[in-house]
Amino acid sequence: MSSFTETGLVKKLFDLNQSQQSIQTLSLWLIHHRKHHSIIVKTWLKELQKAPSAKKLTFMYLANDVIQNSKKKGPEFGREYEHVLLKAFKNVAQSSPEPKTINSLNRILGIWGERSVYEEPKIKEFSTALNGTETVPKVEVNGSEKKRKGDGANSENEPSKKSRTAAAVTEKKAKSEVVEVNGKVETHITLSPHQPDGDPPEPEDLIKVILELENSASSDAVVRERIASLKPEVSELTALEKLEDKEAAMKLAADVNDAIKILNDYNARLAVEMDDRKKLTTMLKDFLREQQELQQQVENRLVEYQNKLSKIKEVQREVRNHMNNLPDLTSLPDVTGGLAPLPSAGDLFNAHH
Repeated sequence: MSSFTETGLVKKLFDLNQSQQSIQTLSLWLIHHRKHHSIIVKTWLKELQKAPSAKKLTFMYLANDVIQNSKKKGPEFGREYEHVLLKAFKNVAQSSPEPKTINSLNRILGIWGERSVYEEPKIKEFSTALNGTETVPKVEVNGSEKKRKGDGANSENEPSKKSRTAAAVTEKKAKSEVVEVNGKVETHITLSPHQPDGDPPEPEDLIKVILELENSASSDAVVRERIASLKPEVSELTALEKLEDKEAAMKLAADVNDAIKILNDYNARLAVEMDDRKKLTTMLKDFLREQQELQQQVENRLVEYQNKLSKIKEVQREVRNHMNNLPDLTSLPDVTGGLAPLPSAGDLFNAHH
């Protein structure tokens, strides 16, 4: 992924279109650069306010995608957007939007309410800014609202298993929200809070995981030495046959308990380390893939600018050739050398007398 600059963000927002791919691609880029969340959200609001009415809905789709898909990595975007969304909804409402734009935004507000993306008072504020009323209007999409009502009515008489199945279906449907774009119904945004796979890590995050693994369980020689020095009796059933009295049995029981504690603690640390190394492996793969993509971009850019340089050098050669074919004015003969000097003003005056 390309590095973050405010100018680059403005360019990406300008190029943003209504397609699902365009919105999700930019959303992933913004989430990747979440440490710049404050600048990102301020720039988003500024560009939304300047955008034509038809494009404001696309900006809101982008915000929705970022807010919901960034929850897994942290609440930064959700909190930052909370401060500006009221202005955004007011701006959209004042731009004379089409009814389908209002319907699409009300669908988003409804989903935010259902998923507790924002508290109910905030949802009411946003709805008031958009609709002039605190209550978010119910929006039907291809009769799905009626279908949900029908499911709800039947669930009272159906077994609990069927109710759970209906709930699962409803949840599944909610993860792919249907919206209208230019009169066409399509799945426009990813509303599931699931973070898409393959999001490359920040270099500092990768370094942090690597450094933490330097003190991992497998490198703890002290504990390994303690385990190696455990008495053989604690792991051999035949030792029970050698017990002669209760005191010896109690001592063996204490040794066994100590060995169990040491091994349980160490095995738990090893399990954590195994998960961390799996995580690191995934991070490295994603980081490597990103670097390969960046390398390809640099190679393409190098070829592009090498071609541009060749064209400029060609122009340079043509300019030089043209200059060499132009006459040298300093070497031309002096055309005024053999002529008498022009008379002065005094000479002209005396000639008339």
